[in-house]
Amino acid sequence: MRDQARGSGGSWLKPLAEAWDNARLALRLLAVDPGLGGLHIRARSGPVRAALPLPKGVRLHPGCTDAALFGGLDVTATLAGGRLVQQTGLLDRTGPLILTMAERCPPDLAAKLCQHLDTTRRALIALDEGTDEETPPRGLLDRMAFAVDLTEVALGDITSDPAPMHDAAPARVTITPDQIARIVAIASACGIDSARAATFAVRAARAHAAVSQRIHVTEDDLTIACALTLAHRATRIPAPPEDDTASDPPPPPDSGDAANDDSDPQGLPDLPDDLLLDAVRALIPDDLLARLAAQKARTGRGDGTGAVRRGNRRGRPLPSRPGRLQDGVRIDVVATLRAAAPWQTLRRTESGRSGLQIRAGDIQLRRFAEQADRLLIFAVDASGSAALARLAEAKGAVELLLAQAYARRDHVALIAFRGTDADILLPPTRSLVQTKRRLAALPGGGGTPLAAGLDAALTLGVQAARRGMTPTICLLTDGRANIARDGSADRAQAALDAQTAARLIRAAQVGAVVIDTGNRPSVALRLLAATLAAPYLPMPRADAARLSTAVAAVLDA
Repeated sequence: MRDQARGSGGSWLKPLAEAWDNARLALRLLAVDPGLGGLHIRARSGPVRAALPLPKGVRLHPGCTDAALFGGLDVTATLAGGRLVQQTGLLDRTGPLILTMAERCPPDLAAKLCQHLDTTRRALIALDEGTDEETPPRGLLDRMAFAVDLTEVALGDITSDPAPMHDAAPARVTITPDQIARIVAIASACGIDSARAATFAVRAARAHAAVSQRIHVTEDDLTIACALTLAHRATRIPAPPEDDTASDPPPPPDSGDAANDDSDPQGLPDLPDDLLLDAVRALIPDDLLARLAAQKARTGRGDGTGAVRRGNRRGRPLPSRPGRLQDGVRIDVVATLRAAAPWQTLRRTESGRSGLQIRAGDIQLRRFAEQADRLLIFAVDASGSAALARLAEAKGAVELLLAQAYARRDHVALIAFRGTDADILLPPTRSLVQTKRRLAALPGGGGTPLAAGLDAALTLGVQAARRGMTPTICLLTDGRANIARDGSADRAQAALDAQTAARLIRAAQVGAVVIDTGNRPSVALRLLAATLAAPYLPMPRADAARLSTAVAAVLDA
């Protein structure tokens, strides 16, 4: 498919199939039209990335503060000279923005850069050194027209520009409404829902025509623009055109309807162009569906924008904020002096005193990013329906997970439900020895109060979340609930109560994993996992090692 697309798209399509040529071409188009937003480059720091002809621009770092970005008061010069001295920020300088380690860009910095890109005609080059699990914020990626992956490019793959490019003005290049409609159709066929994608494709086509010294957008310009701007945004692989050669030929048109037949093609909706689809399809990664599934698993409960969870441990420093002096806070001296410096002349005149005057409104407090510990809540079915062999396997899996949690310094808790109630055998702890001891002493037998076990796990999870921890419930059961919430032996009511408890857990946004320890997969337990919005892992005839590996993979996703 890739070779077919390369051979049918003109002289530029073969270089487009190479990531290195894509990067050079994208940089050239950005230099002509900064309104294209920017270029996302995924590559480790090394000779390949160093060989890229990056423009001389303004270097940014994920740890840039507001004072560094927007400028402000120069405290040292102001205090030394006795007058206000302002300093400019990085965003006040000219040239494209180059964001290093873009995969570590915090959401607040990303929001400021997005606002700056929306209000200025400026390009951003994001240098991404992360892995598949580390990507720049989604808002930044949406505002950059191009994206290339140079992680597999070697020094021997580096080539020069395939053809000379010339400076020109894209504003003088014309593009027809039919060409714009074709671009929109291609974006729709690729499952792209962002309106910026089609806009970037139009601008890229005009920019390429301009540097090729053309005043009209041609087929080659459309092919290159769609491939560069739409392929990395695709959420589905466009279906190839159907082969109609084997179908019966249409009947000859009636002479009386000749006028209507001539006008029919103009009234039919335009389908996506096969050549443009081939060009975009050639650059879509072969593992697109796997990447989208992994990304959905990582961001299943949202990307965290605007909803930062309060943690229980201190992380990296954050910009200071005004606050009041109280126990447990630290003053940012430099930021406090910066806030007080503009008012010194006025305060000295009012008070008639000399020297530095600091007031309560000037106090700036130091802040740190909060990191949340993870709590694994093991809810183990110890009822009689869980056969002794399956219970032993569940205990073995929990022991292996406990060892992994101890290595990561995670907290663990143990809940057992049997008979008519659930017991918290061990509250959140990091003690591996104590947890193993309680787990080994776990007896089996009695009914299956599944709803009681879920309620107890939810109570622990909510309490842990209030303390800044991130709880995850690991439910190990065969799903044969037969004890209702009121303690009565009612299988139907027990199933309804379990579903109700699962909805409460999902509403509390507590993560969960459901492990089916029965000899055969349970339909009821699969439905319970769907209610929890949790992965369902049936483990018939599974040993403890395989069970532990599966659970660890889901928790680390």
